[in-house]
Amino acid sequence: MIGLKTRVQDFTIRLTLESGRTVEFDGPGDITSETTDAIVNAANSSLLGGGGVDGAIHRGGGPAILAECRKIVSRIGSLPAGQAVITTGGNLAAMHVLHTVGPIYRGGDHGEAATLASCYRECIRLADEHALQSLSFPAISTGAYGYPVSEAAPIAISSTLDALLSASHVARVRFVLFDIATLRAYARVMEKPKNLDFNSSYRIEKKSS
Repeated sequence: MIGLKTRVQDFTIRLTLESGRTVEFDGPGDITSETTDAIVNAANSSLLGGGGVDGAIHRGGGPAILAECRKIVSRIGSLPAGQAVITTGGNLAAMHVLHTVGPIYRGGDHGEAATLASCYRECIRLADEHALQSLSFPAISTGAYGYPVSEAAPIAISSTLDALLSASHVARVRFVLFDIATLRAYARVMEKPKNLDFNSSYRIEKKSS
């Protein structure tokens, strides 16, 4: 059993692949403070900002992010669910923001799992295409879009691990989770690897400082 403390600001669960690439899980956390090369925005299809993580990233990054989003929208229109685009990080510590649109949960029988997996894969693919070495994810679609964390967590972890296998540059992925309950849900998935659709070996490390 992976033990979790009540205060987890300095708590990390880390998965390390045979290649040395790592996936870390922290929470509660503020993704806008992350210092990875990029952070991921759980955006809406308009790319014009919103509530939750989306609004916080736009507020923290300033007008430069919105300006680039407007240019993207003028070129491609709305961003389909499961896809991703990249902009500057503006005033954020991260140099870039990867914007992806998660699925709205409608019971799980409308392709939500495939779309959610695509969000993670496309963000890692795009980060790799831009030679970024690290990025931070929120728990996509688990807020206003209603995806149950218990169902979203194994999809998020499996698709991330799978995408890292073919990455040339991305070596470190972090999940910055909103609260302890979400962190516990991710920990439960890692305690039972059979829940993951991932066949390569990895090791789990837990630490607190």
